[in-house]
Amino acid sequence: MIIKTSRNDLRKKRHLKIRKNIHGTLEMPRLNVFRSNSNIFASLIDDVNGNTLVSSSSLTLNIKNGSNIEAAKVVGKDLAEKAKAKKIKKVVFDRGGYLYHGRVQALADACREAGLEF
Repeated sequence: MIIKTSRNDLRKKRHLKIRKNIHGTLEMPRLNVFRSNSNIFASLIDDVNGNTLVSSSSLTLNIKNGSNIEAAKVVGKDLAEKAKAKKIKKVVFDRGGYLYHGRVQALADACREAGLEF
């Protein structure tokens, strides 16, 4: 009997491959994205010190339907505004093993429109 690997396990393997090459610093933190079935989460992480600098999610913003593209745009804009307040302009984008499509792409585009560079 063939046991099929779950999609999330395959995503985690892709994420580990990506993380080999992506590192966040205090000057240029890593923008990490996690999406669940009901919400989307984004945070700026300094990997050198192991600190989360800024975070935002559809859960903390009390968005009614946090699993759609509009929610991802709101989260991206909110994250970029918080980053501007901390004087962070450049980031490294970590898509978390997800395809750069849909909610992940909408979040990235909203961050770029609000002033983050990556």
